[in-house]
Amino acid sequence: MPTLTLEKTLPVVNEHINPLRINVGFIVNAEAGYHRTFEFDVPQLYLPPDLQLSDLRGTARFSHTPQGLVAEVFLSAHTPAECARCLKETDQAIATQFTELYANDERSITDSQLLLPADHQIDLSPLVREYLLLDLPLVPLCKADCKGLCVVCGADRNEEDCGHDQHPIDPRLSPLKDLLDPKD
Repeated sequence: MPTLTLEKTLPVVNEHINPLRINVGFIVNAEAGYHRTFEFDVPQLYLPPDLQLSDLRGTARFSHTPQGLVAEVFLSAHTPAECARCLKETDQAIATQFTELYANDERSITDSQLLLPADHQIDLSPLVREYLLLDLPLVPLCKADCKGLCVVCGADRNEEDCGHDQHPIDPRLSPLKDLLDPKD
């Protein structure tokens, strides 16, 4: 009769563990008013399809209410961006804070349409992505005093002075210049 050997196998840990997925089952079963704060310190995180984050830090406080769980989230991170003036890659600081209700049932649901999942695993990733994208600056800058590119030759004015006039006057508007008082 052949012998059967059982090898001890270890569970494979998913390399893409989501640090923004939180088990809140113990809070759901607690009394109304109970709260718990979770801290985040994540070196790198990708929120599909387009948000790459580094140094994600912050907190999420979940409070049990008769309507469901209230999540109060405060986060800050860095994301790669392109400077709107000089077109260099830069590390843009972003931060957000939001409060949302994960309702117990359809009667308590709010405009965000968030229901408490049956497995009590709340994934904050979609909300974090949405709120961080809303808080991204419309005009990202590498530094506040970035001089940008020369409008004539395209040189980076932070690195060199090409000597070109940065405010050329449209020839069609040059007669208006004569109307200005030279003392102004």
